[in-house]
Amino acid sequence: MKTRSRKAAAWSLAMGLFLFSGTAMSTNGYFTHGVGTQSKGMAGTGVGSNADMGTIMTASNPALGVFVDDSWEIGLSIFSPRRSYAASASQLNGGFIDLGGCDPTAPDPAVCLPSHTIAEGKIDSSSEWFPIPYVAKNWSLSNDRNISVAFYGRGGMNTDWDSSNASATSYFCGATPTGGPATGPGPYCAGVAGVDLSQAFLSVNYSGKIGENFAWGIGPILGIQLFEAKGVQTFQAITETLAETGDITRVTSLSNNGHETSAGGGVAVGLWWGINDNVSVGLSYQSKLLMGLLDDYSDLFAEDGDFDIPSSLKAGISVRASDSLRVNFDIEHTSFSEVDAVGNPMIFMFGCPLLPFGGTSVEACLGGESGPGFGWDDMTTFKLGFEWQRDDMNTWRFGYSYGEQPIQAEDVLFNVLAPGVMEQHLTLGLTRQASNGGQWNFSFMYAPEKSVVGPSLFDPSQTIDLSMSQFEFEVAYSF
Repeated sequence: MKTRSRKAAAWSLAMGLFLFSGTAMSTNGYFTHGVGTQSKGMAGTGVGSNADMGTIMTASNPALGVFVDDSWEIGLSIFSPRRSYAASASQLNGGFIDLGGCDPTAPDPAVCLPSHTIAEGKIDSSSEWFPIPYVAKNWSLSNDRNISVAFYGRGGMNTDWDSSNASATSYFCGATPTGGPATGPGPYCAGVAGVDLSQAFLSVNYSGKIGENFAWGIGPILGIQLFEAKGVQTFQAITETLAETGDITRVTSLSNNGHETSAGGGVAVGLWWGINDNVSVGLSYQSKLLMGLLDDYSDLFAEDGDFDIPSSLKAGISVRASDSLRVNFDIEHTSFSEVDAVGNPMIFMFGCPLLPFGGTSVEACLGGESGPGFGWDDMTTFKLGFEWQRDDMNTWRFGYSYGEQPIQAEDVLFNVLAPGVMEQHLTLGLTRQASNGGQWNFSFMYAPEKSVVGPSLFDPSQTIDLSMSQFEFEVAYSF
């Protein structure tokens, strides 16, 4: 009865924490630097390792379930991203950009583009602390077969630009009584701005061995995400809905609609090969997760609110350098560009007929099939991890990872909402055996500050500097 109660408590705690947690702007783009406390202590490595790193490791490589004892594992991380943007002085201050012979008083000022100028200064996002849970269970079957189930949060975006010093000036915001550009609160002059994306995943993996030196795993992944955007109603003037209807009052699915939910799924597969007693390699692939439309934000995201979760490919090698030391090296590639809402650059909007560039494609407006996104490139991350078993009770872990951040300088204006600019991660971890047969795991991650600076798309005389640093502490218990 006591065991059954602990199992129920594990699931209930994880589910409850997800409902009250906002998964913040994570470390490699908007994916975390690893999944599971032991792996995170080694910078997210371990795809090729046959060491028992807990059931949650099957979320990184489904084949690794065959190396895990029957056990429950529950963990919680406290994640803290520190984000800011800084806007330089502007020569336009919200006025018109002259595209050649600009005359704002003309009946059809087709060569005038309204600029959008963010108030000069540095603003910090106010949301800085986020709990992120996970829980996992492994069952060993006959004939070296295993079933592993894992529930975890991963990825996501969160910003909250609510400083009273944040403002912007633009004709997109309206005009003053004297005919000048209006000034409004928030970086897009539409009030407090930001996004909130929380994601949770349930993976079910079936794994097995072929001989002693080869393992495989496969299983579905179910995902659910909650999304909210606020303070971006300014951009209603360049939406597909307005281009199609001519009625700005019908642009109702762009901003400030609360949290919208979508669900979907995909599949994950993994392989492991023991080359010899001391060297092994692993390979895993998670398909793109096809998610339902975010209907309340169909005027914001390309393809009428389509926000799928990009695929990822991982490969790793693990070397037992001695009886007490293991070295892991992993490479992870995330295909952000295959999701238009994330990968399409902002410049795509210049094909929209609502802007004075001669555009003729309604689908190039916000929310269109080829509408603008955040302009993220694919991201490849290189990871190095060390596992040192000091004695029978304590195992220490260390790690470092590097991946070039995905945001292009010309896309900084939209990415004020989602400044995923981290590149380096330093990690530390510890496993401590408990006297009752359980196991405590701890990890710590620090990501030093990284900045991206570029010109504002609607005010080329102004630059915007996006910067972020992060740290995370995670604790887990296996029993």
